[in-house]
Amino acid sequence: MSLPNYFASLGRYHVWATNKLLTSNLKSLSDADWRRDCGLFFRSVHGTLNHLLLADNLWYARFAEGRSPRIPLDTELHSERAAVCEALAQAVTRWSPWLATLAPERYDGELAYTRNNGEQVRIPFAPALGHVFNHATHHRGQLTAALTGMVQPGPELDWVYLLQQEAKSP
Repeated sequence: MSLPNYFASLGRYHVWATNKLLTSNLKSLSDADWRRDCGLFFRSVHGTLNHLLLADNLWYARFAEGRSPRIPLDTELHSERAAVCEALAQAVTRWSPWLATLAPERYDGELAYTRNNGEQVRIPFAPALGHVFNHATHHRGQLTAALTGMVQPGPELDWVYLLQQEAKSP
């Protein structure tokens, strides 16, 4: 599989898994459980979803817009549940159309950006892009673990389930 096709698949997975998570038992959590410190890196379901949105916005700005916003990674972008969920569901949809504009040779290039601490960074483009999707998978996994800890079934988010679904489609 070519890198453009691989990343197109990752882009579809990013949307699919995020939507499955957002329409899971997360939406029926009590306000106390929504904000409870579950021992996650960003403490709560609310904090982790805000971080997912912030990171998606940050990496999209770096890749697609050539900007390097400097914003703390624990910044609360939305205080309300519906707002953070809507914004995240919308944010993840940007990647696939942008990925479709990339020339195949772009994947062999570099990504240059400035970290929050002001450090200038140049890293390989394709692995850095892979990080965007891997990072989101990591935090979605934390959220499913938090649901399990609250005795709520977590959604099945393995990429292979999307691949199987797509293989069945005509």
